[in-house]
Amino acid sequence: MELLQSYFTDLSETQIEQFTALESLYKDWNLKINVVSRKDIDELYLRHVLHSLGIAKVQLFLPGSKVLDVGTGGGFPGIPLAILFPETQFHLVDSIGKKIKVVEEVRDGLGLENVKVTNARVETIDDHYDFIVSRAVAQMETFVRWVKGKILKDSRHELRNGILYLKGGDLTEELANYRTAKVYPLSNYFKEEFFDTKSVVHLPMKYKG
Repeated sequence: MELLQSYFTDLSETQIEQFTALESLYKDWNLKINVVSRKDIDELYLRHVLHSLGIAKVQLFLPGSKVLDVGTGGGFPGIPLAILFPETQFHLVDSIGKKIKVVEEVRDGLGLENVKVTNARVETIDDHYDFIVSRAVAQMETFVRWVKGKILKDSRHELRNGILYLKGGDLTEELANYRTAKVYPLSNYFKEEFFDTKSVVHLPMKYKG
């Protein structure tokens, strides 16, 4: 929590309580349904929570906006973002039922009323969002195909509506066909070595209704 508060200094008491409760909730549920590796659960705030919140360093979500988290796994990046932006609506989707079970329990344990959870493939989701977020569940070309037609037409944020993707490593080849993509290295925002090779990729999407 100290690590988190060093980068996000204006958290409310409720947010501090919710972020603090994350560790015990995940450790408890991880014993029953393994969604986070043992090594990562011991560094939950660095490797999962702070990593997820890297998206918030690139774009702050406005009240009333809608964000889809594709392949959320154990709830990342969606759960930490939902705590940070309580007036933004988050829809967390994963095709693996046991992972969604954990996400539901964590959501309910934290009392997050701005989180909807669905056990499904993203292609079956019939809705539109300001942004679609994820943590490297597929190559960009595949991911773009999955979420095609799910972006709201009207942009209200500083960045144009589209994808905010947490990725690692050299992205030159993967993004070669996406000239409008912009890479934001997380080392610009966080000093820990873990973030040296991590980035947020923003890919604005053209609306196709």
